[in-house]
Amino acid sequence: MFVPLVGFLLLGNFLLSPHLTAPALRTWSTIFVAICVQAIPFLVFGVALSAAITAFVPPSFWTRVLPRRPYAAVPVADVAGLVLPGCECASVPVASGLMARGVTPAAALAFLLASPAVNPVVLVATAVAFPGQPLMVVGRFAASLIVAVLVGWIWQLLGRPGRLRIPSRTAREGESRWASFLSAMRHDFLHAGGFLVVGGLTAATLNVVVPRSWLLSVGDIPWLSVLVLAVLAVILSICSEADAFVAASLTAFSPTAKLAFLVVGPMVDLKLIALQAGTFGRAFAVRFVPLTFTVAVLVSVLVGWVLL
Repeated sequence: MFVPLVGFLLLGNFLLSPHLTAPALRTWSTIFVAICVQAIPFLVFGVALSAAITAFVPPSFWTRVLPRRPYAAVPVADVAGLVLPGCECASVPVASGLMARGVTPAAALAFLLASPAVNPVVLVATAVAFPGQPLMVVGRFAASLIVAVLVGWIWQLLGRPGRLRIPSRTAREGESRWASFLSAMRHDFLHAGGFLVVGGLTAATLNVVVPRSWLLSVGDIPWLSVLVLAVLAVILSICSEADAFVAASLTAFSPTAKLAFLVVGPMVDLKLIALQAGTFGRAFAVRFVPLTFTVAVLVSVLVGWVLL
């Protein structure tokens, strides 16, 4: 079996290699691999934390920690994002684990949005990328917290239960906590990993197809530059620990447009959309993603106008 497999690989390499050296294809493969390699460690961290919440944290813990009223629980969960040094790939499985343990969906969604954007690692990276510009760090922190709270409150007010699929995680009878932990982690990683690949493929394709010259040509139009960088953040799907360095390199754009890039990216990007749709259902994603994107852009413009 091994010998035919090696022969097949060698034959494929001989026949296909002349067609796999095109610059666009090499760029595409580099971006795809970079997205997956960058995201997988954080995805593993997220599913491990989610599985630990499922297996080791009793549901009564959350009723003691979070306020009983959903509207009060949202800002508390929002601020809790400060203590999780992860990116958006980790936030989806963690939010899923919180919902499975009885946390109000609006609060879990606020945590999902806030944790990739306001944790210490991201804020330090932003300060390094924008030396001598502390207001950019303050603006990102404030705008991200505000967006997460507003989206959580709006979802609590308007979201219908049937539009959000809450994963069910119940330990099997007689199964130990460690066995439950490993089972939940394996299930979540395989499930979320597939959608991560789909998001990475989409992001890599759009990165190659959309010419950068189109983006740079609109840098002088204030309102359009904000929208362009917000959409670019969705397309590029850069991890929140690294996106500040990309934003700082976009010198043709205004500080407010860069702020929109930094606020939208950790909350709405292609791999995150795929993860959300796979975890919470497409009915949820088609409503939650436009809501988050719209609020993130509007809040970025407002905060940018005030601070920058």
